[in-house]
Amino acid sequence: MNSTTFATTLEIVSDIVCPWCYIGKRRLDRALELLGSDNPITVRWKPYELNPKMPPGGLDRKSYYARKFGSSAYAEDLIANITANAHDDGLPMEYANIKRVPNTRTAHRLIWLAEQFDCQDAIVDALFQAYFVEGSNIEDRMVLFNIAVSTGISDEVVNKFLGGDEALDIIATEVKAAQDAGIQGVPAFVLNGHFLFSGAQSPETISLTIKRAIAKGL
Repeated sequence: MNSTTFATTLEIVSDIVCPWCYIGKRRLDRALELLGSDNPITVRWKPYELNPKMPPGGLDRKSYYARKFGSSAYAEDLIANITANAHDDGLPMEYANIKRVPNTRTAHRLIWLAEQFDCQDAIVDALFQAYFVEGSNIEDRMVLFNIAVSTGISDEVVNKFLGGDEALDIIATEVKAAQDAGIQGVPAFVLNGHFLFSGAQSPETISLTIKRAIAKGL
């Protein structure tokens, strides 16, 4: 590392059931490629709950969306637009496979665990794939177990973790911290503790914004 290179931490505040977070991750990955390795960036995923009152077991997706967005027709229009954006980014998205909107708290706990094993990126990718492509129930313990093990975390560690409530308080604290910081939309991008922007911006916009922030010494 030369004298002009320093470590940068980019926190992404997101929720696994947020389609724009799924799209935003693909755009972030491309932005990081554009940035290259001149300034190494450590990406950390932080929790947000779009549906904090979602009951355990979740709710039927179609009826929940109809209530949330005012009508089934409007919800379907939104889904069509989101799906088109995903496909433009080369991402598969199969809303027809998604039957329920889950409570994502345990999924966020798993993302926290993954950070301890340096496999957050892989876990986040796998969770998005499971939900938006396969329509898997990402609240289900076996689904989460298989995802975690597939990224290299041991069976024993995952079983013990999912069987307890470790990091539940951490997730609650981090969600509240995001809300207290004024974050209302996700994905939200925070560089070295400084809020940059919310939304799934283009790879070019993301990389340019990060470059400018680093140049300002953020």
